[in-house]
Amino acid sequence: MSVKQRTQAFCAAFGLEVPLLMAPMAGSSPPGLAAAVAQTGGMGACGALALDPDGIADWVARFRQMSGGSFQINLWIPDEPQPRDAAVETSQADFMAGFGPRPEVPEGPLLQDFDAQFEALLVAQPHAASSIMGLFRPDQVARLKEAGIKWIATATSLGEALEAEAAGADAVIAQGAEAGGHRGAFTPEAAGRASVGSLALIPVLADALKVPVIAAGGIGDGRGVAATLVLGASAVILGTALLRTPEADIAAPWAEALAQARPEDTVVTAAFSGRPARALRNRFTDAVSAPGAPAPAAYPVQRFLTEPMRKAAVAERDPERLYALAGQAMGLARAEPAEKLLRRVWQEASDLLPS
Repeated sequence: MSVKQRTQAFCAAFGLEVPLLMAPMAGSSPPGLAAAVAQTGGMGACGALALDPDGIADWVARFRQMSGGSFQINLWIPDEPQPRDAAVETSQADFMAGFGPRPEVPEGPLLQDFDAQFEALLVAQPHAASSIMGLFRPDQVARLKEAGIKWIATATSLGEALEAEAAGADAVIAQGAEAGGHRGAFTPEAAGRASVGSLALIPVLADALKVPVIAAGGIGDGRGVAATLVLGASAVILGTALLRTPEADIAAPWAEALAQARPEDTVVTAAFSGRPARALRNRFTDAVSAPGAPAPAAYPVQRFLTEPMRKAAVAERDPERLYALAGQAMGLARAEPAEKLLRRVWQEASDLLPS
């Protein structure tokens, strides 16, 4: 099947005009950005990790006020519950006091109710539901199919991709190691060691799977889009490339840091959340990885322990403590309206692709 045939088949199946998807960036996927992507004929996205059912419903309502286009809702599959370690958490709180207000060790439930989020997703009726950090349960997959909602699963390896296809995924995201944000591996242990780049991962998945492959990681312009489609992907996800658009509305110091960073300026670290994620390297990430530094607490406790520092970094415009998620192609991101960026990128890619 040619590139054109693959992309056209994907667009027909997922209700798109162009094979470009917005990354569902938790905390950085406002309805306005998703609507702008959808208005170009691509797929908008809601990163629903921190949203309760009412929050999901509100996001969807605001999106639909702006666009009748396609969108996905993304949920994190919960890890197996880990026992709390008071000594580790206290040590980390003491360590964080060197970077801002000493945080309180959090108590009580720290995550949204996953089953309640899933029910809200079904009510919202997005064009697609996407998963990261694992797979939906068989009963949930069956309910998605009954509702006519496509399931897009994230994989960082061939093994994970084959599991996703066998579980009923309608498409699989090949998340290369270059991608910004959290690693989508099925277990925390795998997330710490998964490092397969997009150029190696995409063609292997494309050859092995019967369902479409969606490329993600290190793609910031039309050249990257064209290259990954030639490698066998049927569609492409853009994440970091959209963060400098006005619709993304990220904190000013984050946008400024992205504009100045080089590909080698990122690091995969669990320092901010307890789960490995690619972010801009700074004084805090260096301190966490220095000899003698206490190990980060498990996810999601670490996310709460770093929250005071993260808020202070934004308020004080301090890039050395900033939680600035970024993929390795961040230097290609431009400060231009999202619709203009998407149309430019797709035109660039179309000019390069075989007719």
